[in-house]
Amino acid sequence: MNIKKVHFQDLGIIDYQAAYDLQGLLFSKKVDAKLHNRTNPTQTLTIENNLLFCEHPHVYTLGKSGKIEHLLLSKEGLELAKATFIHIDRGGDITYHGYGQLVGYPILDLEQFEPDIIRYMTALEEVIIKTIAHYGLIGTRLDDNRGVWIDAKHHAKARKIAAFGVKTSRWISKHGWGLNVNTNLTYFNNIIPCGLTDKGVTSIQKELDGQTIDLQDVKKWLRYHFEEVFDCQLQL
Repeated sequence: MNIKKVHFQDLGIIDYQAAYDLQGLLFSKKVDAKLHNRTNPTQTLTIENNLLFCEHPHVYTLGKSGKIEHLLLSKEGLELAKATFIHIDRGGDITYHGYGQLVGYPILDLEQFEPDIIRYMTALEEVIIKTIAHYGLIGTRLDDNRGVWIDAKHHAKARKIAAFGVKTSRWISKHGWGLNVNTNLTYFNNIIPCGLTDKGVTSIQKELDGQTIDLQDVKKWLRYHFEEVFDCQLQL
């Protein structure tokens, strides 16, 4: 049985721009290799897959379809919050990344897995749903908004615990998820997260009555379920 290999790297705490540039480098190499292989079928290049984990210092990112007015801070407000703001090339609206949030960036050749964006997003959500189940949390989906939610069936109570945004080109993926673990949720008050005004955000810590969660433990379960859902093997 040919198990797909995915190179895994935990970047720790890293500025968003540095991680964004690394993603871009890995993404471009894969796209270039795929273009090469289509024109040189007898001299094909190996296209490797990557999964990056990290945390970011306070940053707000706005997707290409987002609205700038969903950022509720001025330039001076950003400085006071010690946060940055960046336009990026993923889909989706505005979101927040910060300490205590575990971010995952799968940079995959989806033709080695399943070339279907909806199924890819569903698989990413499944990784998170399985992971938070270890903490007694039931994660669910909303038909009209990508992400993993708590109490999704109760409109007034629905709160997002993980947000998603991706970009693909020639079936190479980029960007990924942000799972709120020990995240300072007050930073979400400075935006209209994902453009939603009628739903809240939460974290594993908040759902467990303020208990500080071991991030390494969460990473362990994320890795385990990523391998399970994507039928792959993570390699350092």
